[in-house]
Amino acid sequence: MATPHPKRGRVAPLRGRRAESTALDGLVDAVRAGESRVLVVYGEPGMGKTALLDRLAARASGCRVVRAAGVQSEMELAFAGLHQLCAPMLDHLEAIPPPQRDALRIAFGIGAGPAPDRFLIGLAVLSLLSEVAAERPLVCVVDDEQWLDRASAQALGFVARRLVADPVGLVLATRVPGEELSGLPELAVEGLTADDARALLDSVLAGPLDARVRDQMVAETRGNPLALLELPRGLTPAELAGGFGLPGVVPLLGRIEQSFRRRIEDLPKESRLLVLAAAAEPTGDSSLVWRAAGRLGIGIQAAAPAAEADLVEFGAQVRFRHPLVRSAAHGSASAQDLREVHHALAEATDPAADPDRRAWHLAQATAVPDEDVAVELERSAGRAQARGGLAAAAAFLERAAILTPDPARRAQRLLAGAQAKRDAGALDAALGLLVAVEAGPLGQLQTAEVEHMRGQIALDQRRGSDAARLLLSAARRLEPLNADLAREAYLEALWEAAMWAGDLDIPGGLREVAEAARATPPGLHPPRVVDVLLDAFALRLTQGHAAAAPALAEAIEMVLALDFGTDETGRWLWRAGGRISQIIALELWDAESWYALATRQAEFARGAGALVHLQFALNYLARAHLLAGDLAAAALMIEEDRLIAEATGNPPVAHNTMMLAAWRGGEREASELIEANVQEATARGLGRLVSFAAYASAVLNNGLGRHDVACDAARQAFDRGQLGYGPLVIPELAEAAARTGDVALVTTALEWLSERTRVMPTEWALGIEARIRALLSDGEAEPYYRESIERLGRTRIRAELARSHLLYGEWLRRERRRVEAREHLRTAYEMLDAMGIGAFAERARRELQATGETAHKRAAQATVRDTLELTAQEAQVARLAREGLSNPQIGARLFISTRTVQYHLGKVFTKLGITSRSQLDQALPADLGAAPSR
Repeated sequence: MATPHPKRGRVAPLRGRRAESTALDGLVDAVRAGESRVLVVYGEPGMGKTALLDRLAARASGCRVVRAAGVQSEMELAFAGLHQLCAPMLDHLEAIPPPQRDALRIAFGIGAGPAPDRFLIGLAVLSLLSEVAAERPLVCVVDDEQWLDRASAQALGFVARRLVADPVGLVLATRVPGEELSGLPELAVEGLTADDARALLDSVLAGPLDARVRDQMVAETRGNPLALLELPRGLTPAELAGGFGLPGVVPLLGRIEQSFRRRIEDLPKESRLLVLAAAAEPTGDSSLVWRAAGRLGIGIQAAAPAAEADLVEFGAQVRFRHPLVRSAAHGSASAQDLREVHHALAEATDPAADPDRRAWHLAQATAVPDEDVAVELERSAGRAQARGGLAAAAAFLERAAILTPDPARRAQRLLAGAQAKRDAGALDAALGLLVAVEAGPLGQLQTAEVEHMRGQIALDQRRGSDAARLLLSAARRLEPLNADLAREAYLEALWEAAMWAGDLDIPGGLREVAEAARATPPGLHPPRVVDVLLDAFALRLTQGHAAAAPALAEAIEMVLALDFGTDETGRWLWRAGGRISQIIALELWDAESWYALATRQAEFARGAGALVHLQFALNYLARAHLLAGDLAAAALMIEEDRLIAEATGNPPVAHNTMMLAAWRGGEREASELIEANVQEATARGLGRLVSFAAYASAVLNNGLGRHDVACDAARQAFDRGQLGYGPLVIPELAEAAARTGDVALVTTALEWLSERTRVMPTEWALGIEARIRALLSDGEAEPYYRESIERLGRTRIRAELARSHLLYGEWLRRERRRVEAREHLRTAYEMLDAMGIGAFAERARRELQATGETAHKRAAQATVRDTLELTAQEAQVARLAREGLSNPQIGARLFISTRTVQYHLGKVFTKLGITSRSQLDQALPADLGAAPSR
């Protein structure tokens, strides 16, 4: 038999790897110099990636090195890979911010609490690496990234994109870079050159080899070092000499695995079972493998043949020659042997220390339905969910369902698994489990729950029309079965139908559905927030604003009175409740409640690390800042939404980017964004967003003085009758209609608003109503303009206050009262210009000039980033530091490490010529932080 040259197998894969070794040496040198470096090393199995990583770790003198490796059988255990990497560094946990510390402790199962958001965990790992690297440069090495559990892979991808100024190197080896690693620096490890491949092959053969056969082997292996080492095994010198023993058309990886499989099959039976037990135990815990071996009657002598065959080493840790040995061991084992090995491993696993791995082994050892094992898996799913491992929870539940004897329980577990997959963002997989649920016998309640979840998934996929129909159908099904669930489903359904699918043709009509929702009796308990909101919302849809206003106001009071730290509130805010409440506040023209709800929802979502929900909360808060005239604050909210989207891989909510451009008066940018939003919303059947784009167009064109275009856009938004849009659209409609001489349309706007002020006379609504009366009154307009200014001056709606000054000043100039006109036009100009509401400010400047007074354009302070060459991130850090946030708080807000914050602040101080935070207020303009035009 041909045998490898002694002692050469371990180092041979590095032959011909000079370029790859140099690249990795450069990474270590950069980290030693205090820089951050990330590298994805990729190539097919056997190319020598692990050997390169071993060399890197050995040569990283002066650095702390931590390592982890993905294991295929551990892919369902949430955060297993991340825990493996971070375990040696957990003594630094106390140094990172408490919310991050708690999130990581919960994820690793060493602390209790609500499931943390996965990206809060990513931020915690970033902070942990930064703290460790502050003592000594740190090199993190992760092998077989393709087999990491999804939660760990996502967290490491998050970290990799945010290493900027820490002396940290992160090297991840994988077969093919997945989406978690997309866009990161890469190093391809490809086949050896023909000369190096021939030399490697010659180095491991003891006998002669025909030159043509050697060239054929080099060509067929494409220079794969492991293939060159393994394929000659098992072939006689005669076979090698003539080439008659070479494999046929089996794929290369299959040939390598076949080589390992042949060697495993040649082992004595006890050695084969020992290798199988080691392959089935993913952590490499040698003592656990030997305990399981003892239960199988395997003695210590069984290890020697496996080690001599160069398959596996049994030391303090079990180490396989290559991951393909694991798959070869599994592939060559009988189903009976697999079950026996997993059963022995389950018995050897401490149920108190590692109940989840024990349950997984039990599941693999069970060939027939077993309720006891299913219950264990269900408990493991609960623990995984508590740690934030939603993908792992779904896997446990799916396996539990397979092992469940009772069809009804099986369907319930599949449904729970589908919910976990939906929460994890695996929407197609969740739909697949729902198909499996429907394949079995279902009761009426489960049928309704399946439809309810289909509607929620359609909502997640932003299929507004489908979501509304499915949710309404589910609500109807639930009515006779569970009143509480039915009312929750109706609230979701009505929200979707009324908000996002504005043009939806619903069977029976939206009004009829709302009446059915109101008729659904609440449960036998005091009214919940959900109940009060549903009744108020349905009343608004069936009987109009005047009849519903008191109930809507009561609902808002209940939401504002809630303790946002309770479980009920947390559950409520994790759904659409916060957004519904804000729409109701807008329906009531209640600016203070609107702002309070937006602020509290953003604070709650940020504190909980619920980043997707934070995106929506930030956009509602940005809208409130826009009407308050604080465009810089709104821009910060929009930029944070973009950062979250970048961190999570989800799209930014982004609608307020269009609105910000419209208020600024940037014609080209705003027009392009409006058109893009209209196309997207139309394609997705989202009538509400079409209306929002029309509103943005009205703002833009009123500012530019193109009132005919503004009137058409405002009329389009007004006619759609979207809930909560009145305070936005009515001022634009009235002004545009008045400027185009459409008295009837101005009167319509006044009548619409007067109906609301009669039942809910807020200062905001009354201030706009007075302004509309002024637009209609011509010569008698003055008292109405003064009332509008007085009332709006008592609100936070500063942008509308400035516009009332502008309209009053324009009216005074037309009345030839120039001196008085100047006062209000000057006020309007100064307010609008300071806010950055450019087109309206220019209107005020031209009007002021027409009175004989010259208004000088404000120095373009907002371009400070250009004059000082601050980057967008430096400007963000500078503004947050000026607002008093600490470095850890800034890092959490911007998803960067504390050291990176220090790095950016250092550059800001240098560019501004200052030495401390206390000087930022004087050195920075008031509106620094406004997002750049996009």
